[in-house]
Amino acid sequence: MTAFDFWNILCSIPKTLRFNLHYFPLKTALKLPVFVSHRTFLRELHGQVVLPEQVETAMIRIGFGDVGHYDRKRSRSIWQVSGTVSFGGKASIGHGSKLSVRGHLAFGADFNMTAESTIVCAHRITIGHDCLVGWDTLMMDTDEHPLYDQEGVRINPDKPIRLGDHVWIGCKCVLLKGASIPSHCVVAAGTLLKSTFKGENQVIGGNPPTVLKQEIRWEHL
Repeated sequence: MTAFDFWNILCSIPKTLRFNLHYFPLKTALKLPVFVSHRTFLRELHGQVVLPEQVETAMIRIGFGDVGHYDRKRSRSIWQVSGTVSFGGKASIGHGSKLSVRGHLAFGADFNMTAESTIVCAHRITIGHDCLVGWDTLMMDTDEHPLYDQEGVRINPDKPIRLGDHVWIGCKCVLLKGASIPSHCVVAAGTLLKSTFKGENQVIGGNPPTVLKQEIRWEHL
């Protein structure tokens, strides 16, 4: 551990205590299952956070990490939650990442979002186990502003987003409402995705997105 890492953890104790004591019963909160960087703006500390039955200290980390081409010393994360965020196990939400949740955002175990990415959840976003989200990615299950036809019927309702298990989302991707990615797939960098794909072990990419390769497998470095 570097001196910077030690200092970052030390400075993060006040927000970490505040977060855990707010969301969890005292016995759980004192285990500090969620570590929150002091560079995280707790803009809205409402709703609920659901943990697995077995919790460990710092099993969930918000606002930490180090992606070399970003300045983590000046990178600020945002927690804006009035809905439900559930964790299936360990998770890392990297520095500069933003969560805005008024629906239900569900993370599977071993989730990693590297840096400077944003999740906006008004309805439901479900992410499977062992998923990796690259830097500067946007996931949004809503258009935010409603559109209506001449009869007053809304024509752009929110739609869920779903990622299967062991999915890698490359950097600078945009996942819009209705996007569904099967397990063991890779979404190529810069892809805009808003539709449902079927079939595992594929590379999805391009604009409009198509299946670029099949029968692939990927590994964490």
